[in-house]
Amino acid sequence: MPQSSSVERPRATAVADRLDDWPAYPYHVSVRVSLWVSVTVVAVLFGWGAWQRRWIADDGLIVLRTVRNLLAGNGPVFNAGERVEANTSTAWSYLMYLGGLVAGPARLEYVALVLALVLSVAGVVLVMLGTARLYAPSLVGRTAVLLPAGALVYIAVPPARDFATSGLENGLVLAYLGLLWWMMVCWSQARRGEPTSRAFDAALAVVAGLSVLVRPELALIGGLALVMMLIAAPDWRRRALVVVAGGLLPVAYQIFRMGYYGLVVPGTALAKDATGSKWQQGFVYLANFNRPYLLWAPAVLLIGLAVMVLLLRGRPARGSRGAAGPRLARMVQSPAAVVAFMLLSGVLQALYWIRQGGDFMHGRVLLTPLFCLIAPVAVIPLMLPDRTRMARGAGYLYAGATGVLWLAVAGWALWAANSPGMGADATRVTYTGIVDERRFYAQATGHAHPLTAADYLDYPRMRAMLEAIENTPDGALLLPSGNYIQWDVVPAIPPSADPPPAQPGEQRGPHTVFFTNLGMLGMNVGLNVRVIDQIGLANPLAAHTARIEDGRIGHDKNLFPDWAVAEGPFLKEDPYIPSYLDEDWIRQAEVALECPDTVAVLNSIRAPMTPRRFLSNLLHAAEFTRYRIDRVPRYELERCGLPVPEPVDPPYTGLPATGP
Repeated sequence: MPQSSSVERPRATAVADRLDDWPAYPYHVSVRVSLWVSVTVVAVLFGWGAWQRRWIADDGLIVLRTVRNLLAGNGPVFNAGERVEANTSTAWSYLMYLGGLVAGPARLEYVALVLALVLSVAGVVLVMLGTARLYAPSLVGRTAVLLPAGALVYIAVPPARDFATSGLENGLVLAYLGLLWWMMVCWSQARRGEPTSRAFDAALAVVAGLSVLVRPELALIGGLALVMMLIAAPDWRRRALVVVAGGLLPVAYQIFRMGYYGLVVPGTALAKDATGSKWQQGFVYLANFNRPYLLWAPAVLLIGLAVMVLLLRGRPARGSRGAAGPRLARMVQSPAAVVAFMLLSGVLQALYWIRQGGDFMHGRVLLTPLFCLIAPVAVIPLMLPDRTRMARGAGYLYAGATGVLWLAVAGWALWAANSPGMGADATRVTYTGIVDERRFYAQATGHAHPLTAADYLDYPRMRAMLEAIENTPDGALLLPSGNYIQWDVVPAIPPSADPPPAQPGEQRGPHTVFFTNLGMLGMNVGLNVRVIDQIGLANPLAAHTARIEDGRIGHDKNLFPDWAVAEGPFLKEDPYIPSYLDEDWIRQAEVALECPDTVAVLNSIRAPMTPRRFLSNLLHAAEFTRYRIDRVPRYELERCGLPVPEPVDPPYTGLPATGP
């Protein structure tokens, strides 16, 4: 035994000296092979699972309508001539725009499908590589096998595979978080006495600053990363570099948003009142996500694995690699602090969405906090005991316990991956307002994989909408009828002179379609057709109404269609309007639209964009963001102090009508 110890000691010293090769840690061959096998297996499983559930959501098609306008030269808008930011993720919108430029004649839906899938898989790969690097100092010179753990949990959850190809920004979010995690781990392992290079700090600050452009609420993650970098920076020059690199793009875009759109926040945040709170609905959403998959079970198992890893890893062969400088800086720029950062980020993201009330899509918005929380255990090392660190018997005991816990995680993942999810309620809008969005549209369109806008023509009302537009060449407002195969049509005000007969397919007058499903509508009509909704994603009037307390989550604004008639060049009286519209309400809405404050808000997005308009919007953006109108025209008139127009029919008094 003494002889063995004397042999082990020089070996350990030699291995410790090789740590100076950082950032290329000298892994044992078992670590390298097992890492890449694990990464490959998880990437293939996730990519294959996502492909089996491939689809493009209606909300994903909303993004593509904006991209179409960008490619057509109309700017980043949903309707030409109306500067409304209908997409939450700025980075995803412009990434899709670049993809459209590169792909040329290829359908944008396929560009979205490929980008979303590639980014989703890349995000899982990056988070696994970042976690493997986290354990690197403890694995130097040791025989160990890296096994996927948290990564298995994430890809096993059906919504994770659903939203890997939905045309939404979920894949971009995964890739962003995976990259940020990997870079933060590298940053935390800087050599003692030698802080990270200026180039690396600048790159990390840029990535952290991009958080708010990937999704606004990710500013909680990117902002915290920037604060950690500022605390750990060795001098004021490095702090200035972090501030400039991290803030340049988001600040520049914020100035653009305020000047161009006249808002401080994205239009979607205004439409959904992102500053409001619906805690009760949020907990309903959390339960809806947890219940089908028993997510508490892998949570307990992963915590157990984390404890086992901490016990097994012992101490690195040659101390930790904290940055030099004051004690606080060393504490912040350390692997432990980065792990705490990622866990805290996950908790904050979960709390944010629970406070918001969650979403109407099953599991979607809780995928981000789940991804953050599994990051520190995305992979786990199964290490054989080392007599220089731990008694052999205890080492085998801990390794055996780790193996059993990992097998339990793998068993749960296999079960959850084949779970029926929400079951019978998957495609029904129940009291919770939550549905399995992919299954809902697959059932409603009759396509197992609705990918293109053409696939959505089989959704109720869609083909009838195209027929209604073709049958009204002089223009009309289309309102959804109670009958799923027709639309109610409000004709446009006819031109003063009789125009020549319209050619087949020719559209001469203004067309507006008023409906909730903006994506399938917007992608199946020309850019000359105005597409608006009652919940405010593309309709500035609806966006500035107050949130309905008991409305369906994500759809809790509801502007009456009378406003759409009042606003446009449409006939506004019987017999041209549907019976469920009120001619008095339309006339009141017409007057309400003359409210000076409302005129100022609408001019901010409809008046021609000039330097003067940009500056005016920039100065008044906060005021415009706070502005609200009442969706009931009569109450809006009272709020603005405007006169109520005379009713079309005098009110019934019980007295006989008088006349000459």
